[in-house]
Amino acid sequence: MQRNQVSKRTQNLTITGLLTAIGIFIPLIMPFKVVIGPASFTLGSHVPVDMSMFRKPSTAAIVAVGTTIGFLMAGFPIIIVARALTHLIFATLGAYYLQKVPNTLVKIGSRTAFNFVINTIHGLGEVAIVYALTTAGVVPPSDGFMYTLIVLVGIGTLIHGMIDFEIAYQITKAIEKRAHLGFAQVAL
Repeated sequence: MQRNQVSKRTQNLTITGLLTAIGIFIPLIMPFKVVIGPASFTLGSHVPVDMSMFRKPSTAAIVAVGTTIGFLMAGFPIIIVARALTHLIFATLGAYYLQKVPNTLVKIGSRTAFNFVINTIHGLGEVAIVYALTTAGVVPPSDGFMYTLIVLVGIGTLIHGMIDFEIAYQITKAIEKRAHLGFAQVAL
């Protein structure tokens, strides 16, 4: 293997490891957490996952699993840990799409459309897992279950995810501009 290939693999492993560590750390230390039944909102919890989408699908998958471990270690209820595991779906799909259409994030219109679509998938994944675990009897239904499911989990995830995505984009763009690390594998 050539030196340049080894360097790129080492860089990718390092970035993946750092994003995974941050993804584990956020649920453990973030002081702003709102938990309402199966719905939860932890400030910045999607940022490492979103940043990983800007690299490649394997990075996105690894970081999504890492954030799930973070929620488990932080002692969140199993339904919230399961919601975090669904991030594998939207993050991997998003990373694949960005590999195929690498200029998606350059213009605000296409970036916002991508953000909306990917976080709609994100929200639907979380609604599906909460519904499945509740109807299977793994967790009891909360009062006002359908409201909680559709509004708090579904729409809440969409909004929370879109905000975190834009934060991830701005952080990644700043890293690219200042550090010249080749962090993103897509155009910003």
